[in-house]
Amino acid sequence: MIKVDNLKKQFGNEEILKGITTTFEKGKTNLIIGQSGSGKSVMLKCLIGLFKPEQGRIYYDDNAIQDMDEEQQRVLREEIGMLFQGGALFDSMTIEDNVMFPLRMFTKQKRAEMLERVNEVLNRVELDGVNKKYPAEISGGMQKRVSIARAIVNKPKYLFCDEPNSGLDPKTATVIDNLIQRITHENDITTIVVTHDMNSVMEIGERINFLKNGVLVWKGTQEDIFKTDNKDVTDFVYSSDLFKKIRDVQNKTN
Repeated sequence: MIKVDNLKKQFGNEEILKGITTTFEKGKTNLIIGQSGSGKSVMLKCLIGLFKPEQGRIYYDDNAIQDMDEEQQRVLREEIGMLFQGGALFDSMTIEDNVMFPLRMFTKQKRAEMLERVNEVLNRVELDGVNKKYPAEISGGMQKRVSIARAIVNKPKYLFCDEPNSGLDPKTATVIDNLIQRITHENDITTIVVTHDMNSVMEIGERINFLKNGVLVWKGTQEDIFKTDNKDVTDFVYSSDLFKKIRDVQNKTN
């Protein structure tokens, strides 16, 4: 579980996050959604320690980052898996070496042990036999699955996904969403997904946090989001042509 208490972040005189308080539950896919510029990515970078907030506290299982010494922070980094928006694979490395990279950084395992774990996670994301290929030799959807394999190779307690469906077609995006959710449930991970994709909300939005202009204006489940009368949320949901059609059908039915 990750808890955020009164989180504030600004750059110069511009306040980006304006006192956010929320909880991200263990074993659930927790989403941060909102329009571009709402503060989603800044919040994510605060959570993983890339940005230092001006105010507020971030707790990992009741341990505040702000109170951790250097060794405790190092241990925490080992417990975090990160799926970057663009995948962030190393083009000059094979798939095998890309996935093995965190093991080389954070463990002292022998190569045979690391290779066994690499093959295990590649199998988990249904990519057997691609070890010696390079990222340019596989599709975008396969690259994203390699990125997921790399993110979970160290058996993280916390998984962060920044726009995991960016650049993917709808069918492949659904595959990635469902894979993230299955891995979350199977391994009881605290997973946080930053997205503006309503399809992701419908696929895996077990706990949803909606940001607007740096403020947490709504939170709930994927079932709740279609029942709310919060105008900011409904404007966001029905900005998609698909969901406008769903609403029109629902109105005609009623």
